[in-house]
Amino acid sequence: MSFDRLAPTIFVLLWSTGWVVAKYASLHSEPFTFLSIRYALSAAAFLALCLVVRAQWPNSRATALRAVYSGFFLHGFYLAGLWWAIANGVPAGISGIIAALQPLLTAMAAPFLIGERLQQAQKLGLALGFVGIAIAISPKLLDPATADLTHAALPLAINLVAMASVSYGTLYQKKHLQSGDLRTIATLQYIGALILTLPLSLVFEHQHFDGAAQAYGALAWSVFGLSMGGVGLLLYLIRHGQVSRAASLIYLMPPAVALEAFIAFGEPLTLPLIVGTVVVVAGVYLTNRRIMQQVEARG
Repeated sequence: MSFDRLAPTIFVLLWSTGWVVAKYASLHSEPFTFLSIRYALSAAAFLALCLVVRAQWPNSRATALRAVYSGFFLHGFYLAGLWWAIANGVPAGISGIIAALQPLLTAMAAPFLIGERLQQAQKLGLALGFVGIAIAISPKLLDPATADLTHAALPLAINLVAMASVSYGTLYQKKHLQSGDLRTIATLQYIGALILTLPLSLVFEHQHFDGAAQAYGALAWSVFGLSMGGVGLLLYLIRHGQVSRAASLIYLMPPAVALEAFIAFGEPLTLPLIVGTVVVVAGVYLTNRRIMQQVEARG
């Protein structure tokens, strides 16, 4: 089997490890501190790549600032909220299911931001997505061991806000960054993310990073496996016209994250988690089916 056929599957499996890395990194570092180090190294790595290949930088200050601004949401607010939620008790498996809401939230916001209208099947998909999330997280919210409901609800709410952030960032990039070299845009986006997370780290944390071999391993994978490898593979898919195939496999992200969290941390594969995952996947499929069919027809 050729690499072209395997690339979309590799991308999804690679990207799904991000939630496991977030859980693992929380054992060795505070979330904002870890992300600040990751963004600084990712920006430096992308900058080096851009200099080596002589990538084209934005030809106006406005475009450069838009790239930085989009980085606030696509990477900064998004991962800061997600990693903080995981560090404060949201299981990686449940966070992975919540991540599946990103296409749903994007579809829901599209009519207001870029004028796209939702079909009936898409509205049903949105409803199913939120029902699935409610099913998946119900044991955590109703667990007698968590008598203080706010303690459980706040990290989950922050996780949802993170999904709204990346949805806004996606639509903003679609509207304002349609052209330009994605490598230089990615460099500026990571700078934007660092501008957000570094002050959060300095104000709310003690810059704890224990320096264990496992911590450096998680950092190396975050920078080169996710920030560089994941984005690099996405660029490959775009160049070879296989983005729609990768989008179709994104439905496997929640079960992949749940399975990886079960293997890595022993997070239980409970019935509500499994049922919620299936419902969310069905909702995402209904919401994006028409868009994917149009992409395939044009391809």
